[in-house]
Amino acid sequence: MNHLKTSIRTKENRKRWNFAIKLILLILLEFIYEGETYLRPLLDNYSLLNHVIRALIFLLSANLIISLGRIITLRLYLQKTAETKVLPNFVVGIGRISGILNSLALLISLMLAFGIRPLEFLTSITIVAAAIALLTKDYITSIVNGLIIMFSEQLEIGDKINIGKNTGFIRDFTLMNMVLKSETGEIIIIPNSMILTTDVINYSKNNTHQVVFDAEMPYSTDLQLINLEEKLGEVLKQFSDYVILEGAQLNVLERKSDNVLVRYQFPIKSGEKLVESQVRKTINQAFLNWSNEHRKA
Repeated sequence: MNHLKTSIRTKENRKRWNFAIKLILLILLEFIYEGETYLRPLLDNYSLLNHVIRALIFLLSANLIISLGRIITLRLYLQKTAETKVLPNFVVGIGRISGILNSLALLISLMLAFGIRPLEFLTSITIVAAAIALLTKDYITSIVNGLIIMFSEQLEIGDKINIGKNTGFIRDFTLMNMVLKSETGEIIIIPNSMILTTDVINYSKNNTHQVVFDAEMPYSTDLQLINLEEKLGEVLKQFSDYVILEGAQLNVLERKSDNVLVRYQFPIKSGEKLVESQVRKTINQAFLNWSNEHRKA
C-alpha cells in the first residue's frame, strides 16, 4: 500500500499550526500598527520602525495567503486523487512555487522596510529590469521547465530512468536541475533544459523492468552455473510477490583468463522501489556467500 497520501496529510497538519501562529502574530502587529496603543508615539516619531512593522505585516499577509493557497490546492488534490496515484512531484512543485512567491514577498517587504515604494521603484528601473530579464532568460526557462516536469506524470521521484549516458533513480527535482542517484551511489545532476530536449527512457513506467547483476566468478571457485542459478532462485523466492521467478536467468557474458563474467537478471514489478533495493542487497549477498563457500572448499 502507498502511504504517501497519509504522510503528506501528517506534514500538512503540522504546517497548519505554523499557519495559526503566524495569523495570531499578524493580528498583533496589525493592532500595534493601526491601534492607539502606547507604541503609537514611537511609530509617529520613528519612521523606520513604522516602515519595519508595515513590512512585517505585508510579509506575514503574503505568506499566509500563499500558505492558504498551498493548503487548499493540496487538500483538493488529495481528495480527488486515488491513493496509488498520488505523485510526490506535485507536492514538490507546489513547494517550489510557494518558495518563489515567498521570495518575491520578502523582496517587496525589504523595499517597504526602507521606505521604498515597490511600484515606483520598478517603474524607475524599467530599462535595468529589461536588461536583467535578458541576462536571466536561461535561468527563467530552466525554472519553467522544472515546474513543467514536476507537474507532469511522466517522471516521478523514485523512477529509474536513462537520459543520455546516465542511468539512475530520480531523487529530487529543483527549479534548475533533476537529481539522479546511480546504482553505484553517484549523484548525477541533470539540467531541466536537457530533460525536455533529450530522449528519456523511464524503466519504472512499465509494469515490470529488468534487474541486472554482473559478477566476476574466479575459475578457482569450481563454478557450476546450474547450481549457482538454483541457489539464486531459492533466494528470490522470498520476493515471489514482486519478482517474476520464471523470467530469472543466469548467463555467461565473457570468459577471461582467470575468471568468468556472469549476468543474473530477472523481471520485477515497477513501483516497488524499497523492495527492489532489498532484492539487490540480498542477491549481492548471495553472490558473496557463494564465492566465499567455494573459495573455502
